[in-house]
Amino acid sequence: MKKIKLEIVGLSYSQTQSGAYALVLGEVQGRRRLPVIIGGFEAQAIAIELEKMTPSRPLTHDLFKSLADAYEIHLEEVIIYNLVDGIFYAKLICQGNGKLEEIDARTSDAIALAVRFKVPIYTYEFLLASSGIIIEGEDFAFLENLETPSIPPEVVPSQQPVPYSSMSDEELQENLIKAIESESYEKAARIRDEISKRKQ
Repeated sequence: MKKIKLEIVGLSYSQTQSGAYALVLGEVQGRRRLPVIIGGFEAQAIAIELEKMTPSRPLTHDLFKSLADAYEIHLEEVIIYNLVDGIFYAKLICQGNGKLEEIDARTSDAIALAVRFKVPIYTYEFLLASSGIIIEGEDFAFLENLETPSIPPEVVPSQQPVPYSSMSDEELQENLIKAIESESYEKAARIRDEISKRKQ
């Protein structure tokens, strides 16, 4: 089956499911997008790595990478290989002790590891053709009306984002520092979004 390389093009708070995020993957050199609904914890784990934040203590995905590095297990690639009842399925392709292993994983965890190991993310052509959305440019307005798949019950919803538009620049900076110090990285990412928006 033909593999299509994907890249992360957006991470947006879901308008339709409380506590959920839409992770948007796009084909490299193409206009098709694959939106994947993930929980708040996984969105935070991905955002931390993308934003190059350094938590004071390692998160679960950081711990997994440290463990893999210590035992010379190399993550080669991540493949999103199926969609069943609105849930994407993924696997990790790992190399260790001269053997290639495929390990089943939730798509959100697989992507959180892919950004840490700096390995490519792939899907198959049939999956992108049947589930992908074609958009023009980087318009993410389609996320607002996106019919999202159900979130697994083990994902605990996070709280609704706090509106920061009424805060001054100084208050935003203070809250950003406090959020990072208390390891509230999801909150920190939202504050950074507001700061970036004002700089545009």
